[in-house]
This record gives sequence, structure tokens and C-alpha cells, in this order.
Amino acid sequence: MNFSSISLPLKKLTMIKDYIIPAQTRIGHVHLKVSNIERSLEFYRDLLGFELTAMYGTQAAFISAGGYHHHIGLNTWHSKEASPAPVDGVGLYHTAILYPTRKDLATIYKRLLKANYPLTGASDHGVSEALYLNDPDANGVELYWDRPKELWGYKPDGSLDMYTKGIDLENLLKEL
Repeated sequence: MNFSSISLPLKKLTMIKDYIIPAQTRIGHVHLKVSNIERSLEFYRDLLGFELTAMYGTQAAFISAGGYHHHIGLNTWHSKEASPAPVDGVGLYHTAILYPTRKDLATIYKRLLKANYPLTGASDHGVSEALYLNDPDANGVELYWDRPKELWGYKPDGSLDMYTKGIDLENLLKEL
């Protein structure tokens, strides 16, 4: 079967209302189509500090934090030397990388400043604080930390009180 030719029907799917995904479920890894493996490794490994765990010939690299087999796969299988995807097209908005503490987020921010690497944004979302940037192929990257759950705000209807406000980057650096 040629899976690349499968398209989903444009009819509404029947939802099964009594199923909720298990709370322990996690996003295991993401594979990014990149145009140049070495350039991407310079960003993810050399700048952000991911460890290279494996190469798949010259077409793919697998990187991780803490020895996992891979959190991010970088491949050129269909994208070698390709141009970035258009901003107004469909696709992945960003890959979010969760740091354990606010101090860890401050550390990577200082590293980005030292490398003169540009941010595309920096936000306080109530539940988290985040830095936004693009990798060399214009794939969005969010670097963030979550506030402890007991500090999250809730609206009267019980939903999370999430928002987007500016983050005080000087205050973030005071964590160091």
C-alpha cells in the first residue's frame, strides 16, 4: 500500500465521547524536514545543547536531552536544500521544548544572547513563560518552562486562564 497517496475523507468523523487519552501520554519525539543536516545540527546541538544520539547515513540525525533515543529527528528525505515552507501554509507551527526550571530557561536565553541569535517573540502565558525563535529552516521553536500547576489561574467556568503578555527578559536573567 502506498501511504503517501492516502487522503482522509472530508466527512465529519463520529466521535466516541467516553474516551479520554491517558494522563501519562506524552509526545515522544518530532521529526523535522530540514534542508541541511549540518546546519540544523549547529542550531540544535551546538546552540541549544541537544546531544547527537545517532546518524542515519547523511540524511538524518537524531538528537536528545538526557540520553533518550531521540526527542528530535532531523531529516532531508524530502527536503534536501529546499526552501522554507511558506508562513501562510499549513504545517507545524512550532516545536515546544520544555525546560525543567525558570533558571534553565534563563540559561538558554543568556546563551542565545551571547550568540546574538534573534528571538521572534517572548511571552508570559500565565501557565508558562516562553521564548520563540526560528531554526535555520524557519521552523518555529518555543523554549519554555511551566509554572507549578498550583500557580495556574482558572476562569469562573473552570477553564485555564491562559493569555499572552510580554515577559520581562531582564527579570528572567536575574534567575542566574
